[in-house]
Amino acid sequence: MTAEGERDGTGGDEADGRAPDPVRRLDPATVDRIAAGEVITRPARVVAELVDNALDAAASRVEVAVDGDGTDRIRVADDGHGMDRADARLAVERHATSKLAPDADPVGVGSLGFRGEALAAVADAARLEVTTNDGGAGDAASAVGTRVLVGPRGGGDDDRGVDAPEVEDAGRARGTTVVVRDLFSTRPARRESLAGARAEFARISTLVADYALANPHVAFTLEHDGSTTLSTPGTGVTDALFGVYDRETASRSTEVSASVGIDAARAAGDDDRTIDVDVSGALAYPSVTRASSDHLRVSVNGRPVRDDRLAGAVRAGYGRLLPDGREPVAAVDVAIPPERIDPNVHPTKREVGLRDADAVADAVEGVVADALTGADLRRKADVDTDLETALEPVGEGDGSRATFADAEPIGTFRDLYALVESGDELLVIDAHAAHERVNYERLARAFADESVPTAAVDPPATLSLSAGEAAAAEAHADALAALGFETAPFGGGTIRVRTVPAPFGRTADPEALRDALATLSEGTSPRDARERLLADLACHPSLKRGDAIDRSAIRALLDRLDECERPFACPHGRPTVLSVAEATFAAGFERER
Repeated sequence: MTAEGERDGTGGDEADGRAPDPVRRLDPATVDRIAAGEVITRPARVVAELVDNALDAAASRVEVAVDGDGTDRIRVADDGHGMDRADARLAVERHATSKLAPDADPVGVGSLGFRGEALAAVADAARLEVTTNDGGAGDAASAVGTRVLVGPRGGGDDDRGVDAPEVEDAGRARGTTVVVRDLFSTRPARRESLAGARAEFARISTLVADYALANPHVAFTLEHDGSTTLSTPGTGVTDALFGVYDRETASRSTEVSASVGIDAARAAGDDDRTIDVDVSGALAYPSVTRASSDHLRVSVNGRPVRDDRLAGAVRAGYGRLLPDGREPVAAVDVAIPPERIDPNVHPTKREVGLRDADAVADAVEGVVADALTGADLRRKADVDTDLETALEPVGEGDGSRATFADAEPIGTFRDLYALVESGDELLVIDAHAAHERVNYERLARAFADESVPTAAVDPPATLSLSAGEAAAAEAHADALAALGFETAPFGGGTIRVRTVPAPFGRTADPEALRDALATLSEGTSPRDARERLLADLACHPSLKRGDAIDRSAIRALLDRLDECERPFACPHGRPTVLSVAEATFAAGFERER
């Protein structure tokens, strides 16, 4: 770990045969420019800052250990280049860093962002112990390690400042270990604002998984209360996918690695030029999906970020290969020259500014599409069918009820679409979507005020969860039970599923638990999660292409739709009925009505 944890501003470190830059205090103008301030708001922020430090120190292994929700203890150890005593002492001061010259421009810094005071901010809110050794890089005759102890002064949330650091000799191999204890013990308002212990650890688990997938050649481990919950070997992105998820997800994925030249946006004084954007990562096949977008991870130069444009580019690369309403499992890192990035547009550094955002997004979409489908198939997916000009959904815009009492079935098309005459309109009904609506409303009415019936899974099914999913399963165990899923831990990231929902005897697949977890993790209420579960259960017994759909079956379907509160959309939001007015046919055949 470098002091303050970032790579030196020139990008030089011992991997280049050069010692890391020393720790220096920033000048006031630079401090003002980066708007440095308190960034520690929850335990996950501590972990993020310390992992950044480890990666910027060229660590090949990062070990994270958390007790409880992280306020009791967080420990992050790395095998990076460490610090000598002078740097270690200075590192806990505010506005001191090895990552930036005192008067340098923070935009374009060659590190995982820059905010100048991570260790000082932690020390302001917790007892901090930094044990470090640079292996005698500064003085080969002296390789004694250093331990720095520092913590907050007593007082309330408005009482800032830390006690003077204690510095002593310590035995440690090359690298740095940081232990954070009693987080927010002198900041009660912040501690009270935290979620429950399980939810806070789930945030940490997701964060470490993000870093592990963004830096697949670094080995990561995460321990919670003494048990290992995540481990990656640092041997590539497929192995990292296995460590974060499971063997099935890793085996049903493809690695992507490509370099794309883009035209850089011009700025004052710039010449027109092309820059290279390197896109790498792992893409799970379209058959491996999730209900939420939490498993679509993007990073920039190894830093996990939230960027809707880049995430949308990855999703667009999958195109029509994704089932409706499903999200991909993907981890994509975008390497961009540092001078084209502003890493300080957000206090937590989870967002970055890209000067060439549109061109970068286009490059990402193209690389993902080529890796998954090939250029020919991608072009076919872009053909515009323009159905909207001739077909419109039936009913009011809010999906309100109409009547099919006078509608007359006249046949089917392609063994799925029912053709119905209704006044001066031809109705085209998606039999599967309509039947889904009928079944969903039946299920919703039957179990409106009571628990969903369950069926025992004998023998219990084992389900391998990602670290984030496992943490969410523990946090939402009661809500899952209310939905009909009885589970029990089975070691590591594996759980046993003992019961599943079974309304009307239609037994859910144990895999449906993943979707329930995703819904609950989004902050959705258990009731909304139950409605989504019922919508999925309604799908399985519904009419499908090739089922016998004669006129009597169509008539029965129309009668049941008439009984529905919202007949014109399936429970997943797709239309059930489209109409073609007689005038459309008359115009097409050049006839007068």
